[in-house]
Amino acid sequence: MTSLLLAFAALVALPTGCGRTGDDELVIRYQSTPNAVSFPELAEDLGYFGDLKLDYKGGVLGGPENLQALMSGDVDVASAFNGSILKLAALNKDLVSLVASYGSDRENGSAVFVLADGPIRGPRDFIGKKVTLNTVGAHSEFIIKEYLARGGLTRDEIDSVELIVLPPISAEAAVRAGQVDGAMMSGIIRELAEQRGGLRRLFIDVDLFGDFTAGYYVTTRDLFTRKPRAWQLYVEGTAKAIEWARDTPREEVVARMVSIIERRGRNETTAAVQHWRSPGIPSKGGVVEAQAYQMWVDWLVKAGELKPGQIDVARMVDNRYNPYHRP
Repeated sequence: MTSLLLAFAALVALPTGCGRTGDDELVIRYQSTPNAVSFPELAEDLGYFGDLKLDYKGGVLGGPENLQALMSGDVDVASAFNGSILKLAALNKDLVSLVASYGSDRENGSAVFVLADGPIRGPRDFIGKKVTLNTVGAHSEFIIKEYLARGGLTRDEIDSVELIVLPPISAEAAVRAGQVDGAMMSGIIRELAEQRGGLRRLFIDVDLFGDFTAGYYVTTRDLFTRKPRAWQLYVEGTAKAIEWARDTPREEVVARMVSIIERRGRNETTAAVQHWRSPGIPSKGGVVEAQAYQMWVDWLVKAGELKPGQIDVARMVDNRYNPYHRP
């Protein structure tokens, strides 16, 4: 099995559909990124969920890990990069995309940095070199490999680039110390690294794809069918929270996120959310768009990771509960 699919192979054997059942049980179990406020968490705090309750099951650092929790029945919903979701769907997992979870624009995109006075100037300079990223098989790996492919590197040359997994907080120090030749950074880590100088931004993901929805909240078809009222409230509330964050002055959004973190008592820092810039999601209300998947289907087919027609993208898209969807 190819490298991009290998991380998901174990999910085939995991049981699905475990956990709570029943249309009248308005509880959604979930994981989220530490030191951050997700759109569903924001929606609940804003009162957009009505009787629906979120049940926090712990922190998670990457989409593949979150998807594994979904497939094992530990949570009811997972957020992940769209390419990761597709790789799981390719293993005959029936997933439903609910609403956007994050996106990339000039303020939120992921970028690769190198030493300002170093030898890395373009794609071919990465042959045989090392690049750090937060996790393999997800957003960062796709972006790096697309950049290299567009630079004319062959598959073997791309495979010669060693991808080193490091916590995002360690990426800047690793490239400055020469432990790696490039580092993928985003959010507050990217912003602070740029402010300190000495590094050069080689490219950002929106240079390759423009503004795009990078990830969705997904659930299994089984859970989606058995808990329609819960998912209706979840999607409606999350969509409204995305638009509230888009339309509300930045300072007010940041203050709300800081307040949420301080009140929930998870021993977190508010440093990251104080650098929040925008929702980063191009579609109104986080409406699910087939093209946001198709761009990665095309990529995976070109890379030999999928066969043409292997995934029915239309089946994964369901906007029935999103109030901003216009058929």
